[in-house]
Amino acid sequence: MSEKLNEIRKILEKHSEMLQNAIPLIASENITSPAVDEACASDFSHRYAEGWVGERVYAGTEYIDKIETICMELARQYFDCVHADVRPISGVVANLAMYNAFTSRNNGKMLIMPIPKGGHISHAPKYTKSGRAIYGTAGTVRGLEIEYMAFDNDEMNIDPEETAKIIREFEPELVLFGGSVFLFPHPVKELVDVAKEVGASVGYDAAHVAGLIGSGYFQDPLKEGADCMTMSTHKTLPGPQHGAITTDKEDLVEDLKSNTFPALLSNHHLHNVAGLAVALTEMLEFGKKYHKQVIENAKALGQALNERGMNVLCEHKGFTESHQIVLDIVNFKDSIGLGGDIERILEKANIIINRNLLPWDIKEGRHYMNPGGLRLGTSEVTRLGMGKSEMEAIADFFEQLIVQEKDPLLVKDEVAEFRKQYQSIKYCFQDSNKAYEYLKFY
Repeated sequence: MSEKLNEIRKILEKHSEMLQNAIPLIASENITSPAVDEACASDFSHRYAEGWVGERVYAGTEYIDKIETICMELARQYFDCVHADVRPISGVVANLAMYNAFTSRNNGKMLIMPIPKGGHISHAPKYTKSGRAIYGTAGTVRGLEIEYMAFDNDEMNIDPEETAKIIREFEPELVLFGGSVFLFPHPVKELVDVAKEVGASVGYDAAHVAGLIGSGYFQDPLKEGADCMTMSTHKTLPGPQHGAITTDKEDLVEDLKSNTFPALLSNHHLHNVAGLAVALTEMLEFGKKYHKQVIENAKALGQALNERGMNVLCEHKGFTESHQIVLDIVNFKDSIGLGGDIERILEKANIIINRNLLPWDIKEGRHYMNPGGLRLGTSEVTRLGMGKSEMEAIADFFEQLIVQEKDPLLVKDEVAEFRKQYQSIKYCFQDSNKAYEYLKFY
């Protein structure tokens, strides 16, 4: 067994070594600070605390209750909302709690972003209209009938006028904004009254943009009329992998709480609640500066890549208002391939990105395994201290690999040399004790 333990240790070490020499551009990821890591490694990871603070099923939760109370207070402060439930263990679980609260099981109806145009699989039906199985969470777990919003490919956003017509015709129980490709704010305020006209609730999946929203950028969906906002807590909000639900409507609080526990959760990963509390203190202290730089870096990376011969979508809109940019790389298909091919080439050079469907890919016969697009995110490289000039350097690596078709193993050495300067995490408390002082933990 000691051989297996050594093998496991070596694999973990190799993974860490790889990432320390890589340029991480996955839009769904971020990196946690030492203080967050310390909280997540606490004894809380061994404990149970089913239920709400003060209403636990187990004894021994006095200090767990205190931390969870602090975490909820910080979340309410950061998102400027009436209620924040920090028990969901992921963004998908938060979405399920929202579906529980706002839709009818097996005959409920929900309107979402089209999946090939940026919607998330947790919003999707079990089967497409053609009968193909996709096993989306909303359809598989909740049995919901799903219809799609109208989407403007040129604007890379929901078309509010056409979507208003769909809402009136389809009469959903829940209209859900948010998605995986999320370049620009969604038209919540333009469509909330139409949703209410047909008796629909309005949800907003902020998994990708929660940090941007909390720091005062992008949009504020609750103030724009959404009933509920769900999120994961490890993307633009650089906390542990966890989830949360917020609302500004007092009359929804008890229903949302009950549809989280006991409906979906038993224990709710208490160590990650502690880690999230620390991450929220960091964002209250450093978030405005951090997220401003995240967005500026995304725009700068889009501009730099565009100038080097890559087609970054929405040049006419400054490429993005979030942490993401999307590239159409179809013009390279005859030379080095499509999205899956280019993802692998970049990975060989230790540049970590993900291939992504473009809104028109399905009609043109391209599959998600090798689509026409790439999705890049700047949250993690920004947290490592990179700014606009570093976005130029990253774009140079892309040019070498995609345009000039340079050997990725040669570029890999240049990437490692570049990354040497960026090994510490910024926009956080450099001393974990300062995080605890901020929390007034002691």
